[in-house]
Amino acid sequence: MKRLLTALALAAMATLALAAYPEKPVTIVVPFAAGGPTDKVARDFAEVLRKSLNNQTVIIENVGGAGGTLGAAKVAKASPDGYTLLLHHIGMATAPALYRTLPYKTLEDFEYLGMINEVPMTLIGRSTLPATSYPELVKWLEANKGKINLANAGLGAASHLCGLLFQQSLKIDMTTVPYKGTAPAMTDLLGGQVDIMCDQTTNTTTQIEAGKVKAFAVTTTKRLNTPALKNLPTLDESGLKGFDVSIWHGLYAPKGTPKAVADQLNTALRAALKDPEFIKRQEALGAVIVTDGRVAPVEHKKFVEAEINKWSPAIKAAGQYAD
Repeated sequence: MKRLLTALALAAMATLALAAYPEKPVTIVVPFAAGGPTDKVARDFAEVLRKSLNNQTVIIENVGGAGGTLGAAKVAKASPDGYTLLLHHIGMATAPALYRTLPYKTLEDFEYLGMINEVPMTLIGRSTLPATSYPELVKWLEANKGKINLANAGLGAASHLCGLLFQQSLKIDMTTVPYKGTAPAMTDLLGGQVDIMCDQTTNTTTQIEAGKVKAFAVTTTKRLNTPALKNLPTLDESGLKGFDVSIWHGLYAPKGTPKAVADQLNTALRAALKDPEFIKRQEALGAVIVTDGRVAPVEHKKFVEAEINKWSPAIKAAGQYAD
């Protein structure tokens, strides 16, 4: 009888939590600096998520540092009440290989709420590079071994991972120049202080459209339909067979978040992904909204686990990890 009463009490509490949630602003932690590609996705997503949460305020909090692990750790340790969420990219799956120790367990310390989008990447260069096509870029890279500066947004960032695979595929060593975020990396690329960078279309499309950088290829196996990028070849068709890198984003809550609240957040996420304005904004930047089973928490988690197994060998082989 006591167990039955306890179960009934817990069920009643869950029902009340669902009925009341959200009673106050919801914070989405972005584990990177403001102005970067993941921040852009988060801010667009927060606006449509707000509509799906009874117009409750959704706040973006940027907690950058340590390749996204500081922000992720903050959410892992937050109160599991649904008011502190994490919007993270592929770094959720690569951190276990990049860091010898993590202040959280990727597959154990979060409630997986669902995938949001997948973002192709582009290989771009400073506007003063003599190369005007991918074949010309390869010739230039081979002729300038030891002199090439490859920018990225920091250890574990999408640009770091793409650049890592690009170097491995070409077998050309480059001087990696890490920055504290995408914005300063792009600033130096625009200023000609670094030579090339591989970054998400959400961050590169406007610069390509404005002619401020040179675009050489996309990282997916199929060409993109975005007007500014549709004529770019893929790295796969250009000779790097099998090269396929997309940066995905997902939503997470602290482990122990009530199921009723997690379910409501998943429902709100699904509604947000159908919002015409959000779809339009993402498509304009080359991003693809996730519409398959990965919008479900279980499939989302399975996907992240598969990504951990995919990236760990490549990262460990390169020996690029942090303490």
